[in-house]
Amino acid sequence: MEPIHSNDAVPDTDGMYSAPKSRREFLASGTKSAASLGVAALLGNLGQWALSYAADREPIKIGVLHSLSGTMAISEVSLRDVVLMAVEEINNKGGVLGRRIQSVVVDPASNWDLFAEKAKQLLLVDKVVVVFGCWTSASRKSVLPVFEKNNGLLFYPVQYEGEECSRNVFYTGAAVNQQAVPAVEYLMSKEGGGYKKFYLLGSDYVYPRTTNRILRAMLLSKKVPPASIMEEYKPFHHQDYQTIVGKIKKFSAGGGTCVISTINGDSNVPFYRECARQGLRAKDSPIMAFSVAEDELRGMDTRALVGHLAAWNYFQSVDTPQNKQFVANFRAYCKQNNLADGENRVTDDPIEAAYFGVYIWKQAAEQAGKTDVDAVRKAVYGQEFHAPGGKIKMDEANHHTHKPVLIGEILEDSQFKILARSKGLVKPEPWSEYTNPDKRCDWVKHQGTYQKKA
Repeated sequence: MEPIHSNDAVPDTDGMYSAPKSRREFLASGTKSAASLGVAALLGNLGQWALSYAADREPIKIGVLHSLSGTMAISEVSLRDVVLMAVEEINNKGGVLGRRIQSVVVDPASNWDLFAEKAKQLLLVDKVVVVFGCWTSASRKSVLPVFEKNNGLLFYPVQYEGEECSRNVFYTGAAVNQQAVPAVEYLMSKEGGGYKKFYLLGSDYVYPRTTNRILRAMLLSKKVPPASIMEEYKPFHHQDYQTIVGKIKKFSAGGGTCVISTINGDSNVPFYRECARQGLRAKDSPIMAFSVAEDELRGMDTRALVGHLAAWNYFQSVDTPQNKQFVANFRAYCKQNNLADGENRVTDDPIEAAYFGVYIWKQAAEQAGKTDVDAVRKAVYGQEFHAPGGKIKMDEANHHTHKPVLIGEILEDSQFKILARSKGLVKPEPWSEYTNPDKRCDWVKHQGTYQKKA
């Protein structure tokens, strides 16, 4: 059963739905006994029976809510693709609760208001039982009232600023203490260069501004002088970074400076290009990015980006058999479905988080014995999954994910060399100790966010 797409998506001649453009184009513009069959054949027959059984029942509808056009398509198209791959894998093994999954795909087109409209369509018209989607916090904030009013369920796969703990959202990306804070701590360490001056540069919306407010509080708590912290924002799709890079160079005079980038979407291309043009190199002022991963890099000329950094919870370069198989499977899926760049596709942190989110929901639905939102929600708590990058765990109460933290250095082949990794999984903290030390979140003993007792 093919995914259902909204009427604003355009099919290819073979009936499949591809990404709007390739990345580079996008950036430039009978019956036998068990004994006689043997174990392998028996298992094969059981698999076929499961598929047949699932095909005879009404499918389970899920929603996919990612931008397939606009400034965020550069990042979100691949999340649509990997969710559909996970659905195909699950369906090939008999589906969920003996039923196939049917995906309803919509395109909110990088328009935050349209995200809310599409979310309402998925929940009230298409009657999906869960939605996988959003990238920016602006889009998530837009859809949040829709999910909370209609008791929908959203799996959100991208790092974010925290200060949120919705009953209707599971956050499979990182909280600030699982990405931004450890990244800056690394830069301040001897191992990371011992940097003392910080230029906080981001896109102008809630994620960069809140993250940087937390980072500023952290830096000040560590006795970094206010004059050694610069903060600046530019709109989505901003293209001219000449003046800003000039300011960074001036601020960097004397050394000891790093750039903390929360720039999102296609604006990263001109920013890094301008850094290269003006000779701002990693050895002088490294850029630590929280929204640049392998999927963004595959369309860039990375020669001038070598040595710059990123903090994530997964990299494609994680050297395990399980991850290598995941990468190969994703490339094969994209090639078989005529998706942009096909066998050249890469994986990254949000792609992995989107992928394992589907499996966490599957495990929870099977444990609950139904797809009812309230039952699934309770079943998610404490779920574990061996994701491509290693084991992850859903928190027992706060709707977030325990994950490792990795620091990577950009290589010329658009991959990352892993420089540092946390010891084990880092527990998520939706409310930062630096800005909200009195707040915690718990949906088991409390009703979400609560004041911590002194």
